[in-house]
Amino acid sequence: MRIAISGGTGFIGKALVNDFTRKGHEVYVLSRSTKQSSTPRINFLTWNDDLQCELDGIDVFINLAGESLNSGRWTTKRKNRILKSRIEITHRVYTLLKELVNKPSVYINASAIGYYGTSEAKTFTEADLEHGIDFLAETVVAWEKEAQNVEQLGIRTVYSRFGVVLGTEGGAFPKMIMPYKFMIGGNVGSGKQWLSWIHIDDVVGLLQFAITNKDINGPINATAPNPVRNEMFGKAIAKTTGKPHWLSVPSFALHILLGEMSDLLLKGQKVLPEKALQHGYIFQYADINSALINLLNEEKNNETN
Repeated sequence: MRIAISGGTGFIGKALVNDFTRKGHEVYVLSRSTKQSSTPRINFLTWNDDLQCELDGIDVFINLAGESLNSGRWTTKRKNRILKSRIEITHRVYTLLKELVNKPSVYINASAIGYYGTSEAKTFTEADLEHGIDFLAETVVAWEKEAQNVEQLGIRTVYSRFGVVLGTEGGAFPKMIMPYKFMIGGNVGSGKQWLSWIHIDDVVGLLQFAITNKDINGPINATAPNPVRNEMFGKAIAKTTGKPHWLSVPSFALHILLGEMSDLLLKGQKVLPEKALQHGYIFQYADINSALINLLNEEKNNETN
């Protein structure tokens, strides 16, 4: 296949590019500016290139682009940038796809489980149509609404609502295990908040599953089938690493340090991948213990190589 990815140089994008090219697909990576040289299977493009010519007849378009949520305090200006970056890139993708003579058969737009809002008691699936009312939820709603324009072009459209993606090459995991390396691991806040996680290998597998399964459209939760509470996650790290789980970080300290952005750590939601399971996707890492063993072994191998 010929696959285009905007945001293909990020954590998830790199994992997808590596796997797609390993399987013989040709990948086009779109970015604002390209400093990397193309290879026989990876073509680096900018939005200033003749994309109508380069991408006409592609099979798949994946949009992962958007400003990071955790790279700075959520000031009003920063929140506007987070939202604006997602809307503008998604609109740009729509405009490009509209202009292509031969359009892709499937479009996957990144999204997030923040759509559902936060709760310690509820369980959410794709069947839950009512969204949250906080900043993250409102951002996801606006993001998906913009992506819906692609559906009007007759392209099968999937909204991949990512949970917390665990991998050694980026994302939250390296920061999560750091306190345990220094023997100061413990609960974050109350420890009761849900962590709906997914291994990076299952992100890659699930997106490829969505590409080839023509019955999948609309939102799909990219989360493992067994979410855990923060306390259980921490204790699982402690057990796997042989480090203590004892020093809690109080909520008020995170509020002072991070402001509203502390919600990423102190609040969560229990989200199940009902659609993926109904369509027969088999998770490589369905429970947190097997995922952590794999990731920590991978990290150890990376350190020794």
